[in-house]
Amino acid sequence: MTCHVPLRGGRFALPLALTLVAVLLAGCSGTADGPEKAGKRDASASTSTSTSAGTSTGRGGGAGAGPSPEKTFEPDPDRLPKTRAEARDFIDRVIAGPDSFGPGVVKRSPYESDPATWPVLGEDCVWQQRKPAPSVLATLTRSFEVPAEAGKGPVRLAAVVTVHRTRQDATWEMAESIEESMRCPTQQLREGEQIGSMVAGALLGGEATQNSSEDSLTELGEYRSSELGGPHHYFWQQAQTLQFTVAVTGKGAKGRTEREIDELVVQAQGAMLARLESTVEKQS
Repeated sequence: MTCHVPLRGGRFALPLALTLVAVLLAGCSGTADGPEKAGKRDASASTSTSTSAGTSTGRGGGAGAGPSPEKTFEPDPDRLPKTRAEARDFIDRVIAGPDSFGPGVVKRSPYESDPATWPVLGEDCVWQQRKPAPSVLATLTRSFEVPAEAGKGPVRLAAVVTVHRTRQDATWEMAESIEESMRCPTQQLREGEQIGSMVAGALLGGEATQNSSEDSLTELGEYRSSELGGPHHYFWQQAQTLQFTVAVTGKGAKGRTEREIDELVVQAQGAMLARLESTVEKQS
């Protein structure tokens, strides 16, 4: 189920962002229809050669207006990427690395997705790799892990940055993320991996204290894996600003707490949003 939640923490703030998780759990209810949900909510699956977590098909269009977050951030039009090469350079500057999550996080193999592929949710609710939509200048997913230790399984993490041609294309991606949730209550990341019992919330920039992006989506639920068992905690965040979307996925394991997963996701998401602004902000 998707709901509109009028609460989120301040700009890139971890404690209040975690408050949103509590609000989602208290104020919305998902349908427990077995293991559900993946898509771009599982950005890590986009590195798979078969099925994958994904974003949307995107659409061409003009410069959509979109809501503006209430903050002083002012982009420089000359610093916005307009070509595929510029978009790839932008992604390299913004996308998370292991340090973005905090200590103990390492690269997972394969580390980076194939930039020539684009995850699409099929009619069968299974994510598959397709050619990127015309609206996409560039997209990249990186996969990470908190290694297993005594009594605790590995935490699987992923970060994805997508550069669209226009802001309107990016807002379509956000809208389609919600549509995917309703269309496919059960989704498969890849063979042997599913997520479900999802609760989702959407928050536009300027609402309450959500000043970190123009639009923000959050989902949490249960992750099941033939390798790691389950159900385990699952947490996904995606944000849109200008023509860009950034997302982070966290999948739990035995012995891992919900808060541990949430903090890893929020930490990396905040780091990427801060880099995004720094990369395109008008210089005084």
